[in-house]
Amino acid sequence: MAIDRTPVLKRCRQLGIDPVVMGINKTSNREPKRRRRQESEYGMQLREKQKAKFIYGVLEKQFHGYYEKAMKYEGITGDILMSLLERRLDNVVFRLGFARTRKEARQTVRHGHITVNGKRVDIPSFQVKAGDVVAVADKAKDLLPIKEALISSEHMAVPAWLEVDIEKLKGTVLQLPTRDQIDLDIDAQLIVELYSK
Repeated sequence: MAIDRTPVLKRCRQLGIDPVVMGINKTSNREPKRRRRQESEYGMQLREKQKAKFIYGVLEKQFHGYYEKAMKYEGITGDILMSLLERRLDNVVFRLGFARTRKEARQTVRHGHITVNGKRVDIPSFQVKAGDVVAVADKAKDLLPIKEALISSEHMAVPAWLEVDIEKLKGTVLQLPTRDQIDLDIDAQLIVELYSK
């Protein structure tokens, strides 16, 4: 299995992402290098794609699969692509505050600590639907990483398309996310233009 081992702060600097988006509160003392020449159209499109892949922790083959899936739906392809990425189970666990970062959420799901509608799901790319109930498994409620995540996520706002019950450690998907409910600074239209060449 391919793993991206690039240091998070370095990659955030390269792509112009605030580390808080990744769930990290550290800051770098280095100043970003100024680019000498103007970025080409292809360069901007590629950077937006790399930004989306890095934030959601998806590699190229799977990301291209999401694009192909988004093309089949009616509507704006870029918005549908962002909605598909946002509906991943590991992202939902992160958004609900059950993990500090998306990587930690992915590991929590992989280890079988998350249930969807009462059934254990250990696939991070599982797509949640409206009405699904995502909860921490009974055996995992006392785990230290989940407790730490709940403490650190108290100041994080849960998106409008999700509802969380911290005491019962469960959340409900109220509706599918729309583009204006996704607070990430990604221009999905540039990604669609890149793939449609």
